[in-house]
This record gives sequence, structure tokens and C-alpha cells, in this order.
Amino acid sequence: MDAETLPSPSGLTSPVLVLGATSLIGEFLLARLNAVGITPISLSRRPPSDDVCWVDGDLADPNLAGELPPIATVFSLSPIWLLPQALPALKARGMTRLVAFSSTSRFTKQDSSEASERAVAKALAESEAKVETFCAEHGVAWTILRPTLIYLEGRDANVSRLAGLIRRFKVLPLSGKGEGLRQPVHADDLAGGAIAAAKAPAARDKAYDLVGGETLTYRTMAERIYAGLGRRPAILPLPAWLFRLLLTLAKPFYPGATATMGDRMAQDLTFDDAPARNDFGWAPREFRPKF
Repeated sequence: MDAETLPSPSGLTSPVLVLGATSLIGEFLLARLNAVGITPISLSRRPPSDDVCWVDGDLADPNLAGELPPIATVFSLSPIWLLPQALPALKARGMTRLVAFSSTSRFTKQDSSEASERAVAKALAESEAKVETFCAEHGVAWTILRPTLIYLEGRDANVSRLAGLIRRFKVLPLSGKGEGLRQPVHADDLAGGAIAAAKAPAARDKAYDLVGGETLTYRTMAERIYAGLGRRPAILPLPAWLFRLLLTLAKPFYPGATATMGDRMAQDLTFDDAPARNDFGWAPREFRPKF
């Protein structure tokens, strides 16, 4: 064993590097690592001024290896398409274990009518394949985690955006009855899952879909958001054609809105997390957001 690479009572091999530490999951991952006695190294292009050990660096930097200290375990919270180019540098600095986040959008957007969404799905799939191939060829144990709908009260672009619309307009329109199924998952649960996966021998060289603790309809999800805001639900079901028109009119105020958003409200975007529960004890919370 390398003199600078040490097992810890936490079950993780140190030193630990976190990529994308300023993401939704990052603050929880750093806190959980600190709680078990690990001071992680965190890479950022704009390091915050706090007591975390930050390294000023960029995954696209061809000289990244020269910027990094020795490492063993790597958690990648950055978009997975940024990771393949950095793998040689990470391996050169000692990486033996990698846990990388991808997304179930790899599957849900692959047949989208929006070209931009199909491009995202393709980038996710291709990047996962590159990560798996590199790790297999260089003796790095890998795990890829694909969350569903990530939320963090007040911070995410999904659940919290809906909460913002409810605060502003009071009424939330839906396309149809909003019967499509969802499995929202909290960022803190994902941080815990990442650490559990890194420690579990059964999770090596596998990919997992990570879902929240409940499967509920889009409408029920919206009702829970109202409850989290302390408001009575005021949901307005609309015909699909009228919802599309409303989206078109609202686009200047709702960046990123696409016609497929309404269509998806009727689609089941669900996945099976049984392998994660069996292999590393995945046990996420129910969807009860508090704003």
C-alpha cells in the first residue's frame, strides 16, 4: 500500500477528493465525510473561503495532475461528461476508487422530441461508457449513481422551482391530471448513498438508479410542495394544448421551459432501486419537503 494512501475507520481509503463540491450534493457529502473524521480535498474553479481543503483547479486543465495532491478515493458530483478527460490525471495521482454521479435522464430523455434533451441523454450514456472503460483498463473500482429528480429545498431547479411558481402565482397549472409517476430524491440522501456505495465491495464496477423513498403522481408531488409551503393546494388541470400555449407565453419568465414538460406530466419516470438497497443499504426518505 502507498505510504500516503491509508484506510480509515470510516471504511473509505484516504486521501479523498471531491469533484463538484459546490453542487447540491456537495455540502452534504463534505459534512458527512467530516463527521467520520475525513477531511476531503475539494476541487473547484472558484474555491470558497472556508475551512475545507480546496484546490483551485479545472477538470479540463491538461496540467490537472500537477495541481492535485495524492488521492485514493474520488467522488465526482460534476456533470459526468466533464469526467473522462480528467481520468488520466486522477489515476496519475493515485485514484483507486471512483464514485461518479450521472442521471436517469440518460433513459428518460433519449427519445425526447427536443434535440437538446436527446443530446444530454447521449452525452450521459457516452460518458458513462468512457468512465467504465477507463477504470476497467486501469484497475480503478468504479460505481456510477443515477439519481432521478434531485431536490434540495430552496436550491434545486425542479421542486424548488415549482415552489417558487406557487409562491408567485398561488395557482399551479398542470397538463392533464398530472398522473405521471415521480420518485424525487433528496440531495442529502444521495450524499449518504455515495459514501455507502464507496465502502461496499458489492457496489464495485456497477451502476445504480437511485430514487426517493416514495413513488407518487406529479399531482401528489405538487400537493406535497404546497404542504411544505404551508399552503392549501390550488392546482388547475388544463387540456394539453392549452398548457402548451401557456408554456409558450410563460417562456420569457420561465427559462428552460419546453413543450415536453407538459407531456412528461403524464409519463411515468420511475426506476428500480432494489439493487442499491441490497448492495449498499440505500434507504432514502419520503417526499416531505419543507420550505
